[in-house]
Amino acid sequence: MTALTVFIPSDTVACSLGANEIAVELARCFPNAKIVRTGSRGAAWLEPLLEYEVGNNRIGFRNVKVTDVKTLFKGDGAGDLDHKLSIGVVDKHPYFKAQTRLLYKKSGVIDPLSVDDYIAVGGFSGLKRCYAMSPSEIIKQISDSGLRGRGGAGFPTGIKWNTVLKARSTKKYVVCNADEGDSGTFADRVVMESDPFSLFEGMMIAGRAVGADKGFIYLRSEYPRTKVILETAISNAYASGWLGKNIMGSGNSFDLEIRLGAGAYICGEETSMLESLEGKRGQVRPKPPLPAISGLFGMPTVINNVVSLCSVTYVLEHGADKFFEQGVHKSRGTSPWQLAGNIKFGGLVEAPFGITLRYLIEEIGGGTKSGRPIYAVQVGGPLGAYFPESLLDIVLDYESFTLKGGMIGHGGVVVFDDTVNMAAQARFAMEFCSIESCGKCTPCRIGSIRGVEVIDKILANDEPEKNIMLLEDLCETMEATSLCAMGGLTPLPVRSSLKYFPETFIRNSG
Repeated sequence: MTALTVFIPSDTVACSLGANEIAVELARCFPNAKIVRTGSRGAAWLEPLLEYEVGNNRIGFRNVKVTDVKTLFKGDGAGDLDHKLSIGVVDKHPYFKAQTRLLYKKSGVIDPLSVDDYIAVGGFSGLKRCYAMSPSEIIKQISDSGLRGRGGAGFPTGIKWNTVLKARSTKKYVVCNADEGDSGTFADRVVMESDPFSLFEGMMIAGRAVGADKGFIYLRSEYPRTKVILETAISNAYASGWLGKNIMGSGNSFDLEIRLGAGAYICGEETSMLESLEGKRGQVRPKPPLPAISGLFGMPTVINNVVSLCSVTYVLEHGADKFFEQGVHKSRGTSPWQLAGNIKFGGLVEAPFGITLRYLIEEIGGGTKSGRPIYAVQVGGPLGAYFPESLLDIVLDYESFTLKGGMIGHGGVVVFDDTVNMAAQARFAMEFCSIESCGKCTPCRIGSIRGVEVIDKILANDEPEKNIMLLEDLCETMEATSLCAMGGLTPLPVRSSLKYFPETFIRNSG
């Protein structure tokens, strides 16, 4: 039997579908095989995706079950290319060929817990480069790349970092917001479980740039497997000298801790997250002061999400120009678009800003899983606008979505076919806000409750025209006076439903 190396994901999705049991069965059926537990490539619709090495290529088997294992390889150790589950060379599969993998190039390829594997594919080269640069030179690279925060608002990362750099303080912090709570989003989880050292490297680069030697990863409690992977990776980074004091003899130090959230959606908002990190109830802080001036424990703090920090790693490794050449206008680089809902090929797609929503959903995602017509698409999480099929040719960039009354958010894309009840979706947005509101401000706390009541009156055919006007006024008040984006954005899905799907409210009334 020829040498056989098999790669099996160890991430949350694959393991929920039996990847661990498949690994055990592989070891039993092929005791001489080398089994490598990788992260995920993000193609949830192919999981568990088992791969084996042939020269410089990897051949894949999709949706493998334990009972399939013994049929995948022939007696000489070669994979059965004619097997019904074979997808051929993984990198040449249409789903992956359509993508531009910069940030997720290592995801699903390396052992996420191996420092050596990470270094072998260029890991920590960006960090080494930044140690030879001044803080202002590092921040210039980030600014020149055009990188904007991938968490929702799209604020220029270089400006945020420069504010922290210039702030005078005896202590500064770097905080990674990994409280990935938007429906239909999983980009943070994929990279944390598949390429965690890329995140650590981005945080260390940020620390070097602003003068911080301490970082925190604020992780949502709903990611228990992610926590185990991150803890092990952090331990391995310390053991190998890539975290701690005098990193690799550079004279630079950086310590890293994980802190768990408690399931509050509002703690995805940066000031609520800081409150939680300090051991307080997660409530929004008034701004100013900005966290860049007075953040964690009152100290200047860099706050970025996972994808933003992994983008930093890429920029420092390959240079600002390589990142800037992807994307359009003021939206530069690539973004992980997460396809969920009624979609045939659900999963993570990394592609540059500038492609259309239709191309993403229909060409890469394969359209609806049900085969029925696309009726509505929500981009940007539970507080994002609902767009009708007629708007699918919109270009995916920050400004285009803003002009149409939507938002990119964290890149979550949830697809609905023509069986969806859009009135129910509008009601859900208000109800979601009423449940998840931190209660700090009246427009959000009370307005969302009143919103549910008004929508119920509309659906009960109780003076619908009058109550639709009242609902519009309520939404306007919430947008203008809420303390944070929770109350300010909740009207987006409601007003877009009223605008683009008014027949749904009529159909469901009375």
